[in-house]
Amino acid sequence: MEEKVYNVLFLCTGNAARSIMAEALVSTMGNGRFRGYSAGSRPDGGIDPLALEQIRPTGYPLDGLRSKSWDEFATPDAPVMDFVFTVCDETAGEACPYWPGHPITAHWDVEDPTAAADTEEHKRAAFHRAFHQIRARMSIFVSLPLHMLEKNAIHQHVTDIGRTAA
Repeated sequence: MEEKVYNVLFLCTGNAARSIMAEALVSTMGNGRFRGYSAGSRPDGGIDPLALEQIRPTGYPLDGLRSKSWDEFATPDAPVMDFVFTVCDETAGEACPYWPGHPITAHWDVEDPTAAADTEEHKRAAFHRAFHQIRARMSIFVSLPLHMLEKNAIHQHVTDIGRTAA
């Protein structure tokens, strides 16, 4: 029997850093069990080069990454999501579109590395911290025995992961 591939959507306001990094990480760390997507409520239109710098070592194909609106995933022809995670507080508080299929949702707040001021060194360190926080949470998430858990138990686990400090 072929194992189900779970679609996971990560949302952030600008879809330029955190959600993009999460998309790459779930796809690479999930060993074929997860297909990652990302979007924003008000996409910036570009991906921060420091996010790409963090993603590059994972081997995830960078050429397919782009900043896009969450509206793309609320259309009838969009992939049906199994999970939808917000990765910033601002997006978590917004009214999201209706997601076909009633995916499991959770909030995994990650500090915005694009807000780091000062020097290039501080910005790079902020991206490094955000990437490692997402990676730590993703490690737990992709290890869950999803096929054995009831939907409510999965929801509780993914909510708890969002409360995990890196």
